[in-house]
Amino acid sequence: MGFSRAAVRFSGSTLEYHSKAANGNVAVRNFCPVCGGLVFGGEVDKSDSFTIYAGSLDDPSLFHPTVAIFTRSRPAWAAIPPTLTAFEEMPPQQSA
Repeated sequence: MGFSRAAVRFSGSTLEYHSKAANGNVAVRNFCPVCGGLVFGGEVDKSDSFTIYAGSLDDPSLFHPTVAIFTRSRPAWAAIPPTLTAFEEMPPQQSA
């Protein structure tokens, strides 16, 4: 789930993992330091937007996706519901 910097507030500490992103930049993923669960992507106080991972929600069934991204690398058994807009890669950024 993508959110602008102004729409989210973080508290507490995380464990960061840095890796190469699909666009060649550095991707930062943040994990819970207690359980190791993946929580969000982006750098606090640096990124303009953040990705909150639906699996980290208390009730992930409340999230209703509208797009599927990076579908080119999905396994053959991972079906994409026909109601989702699918992108083989990261979709282009929308202008505000």
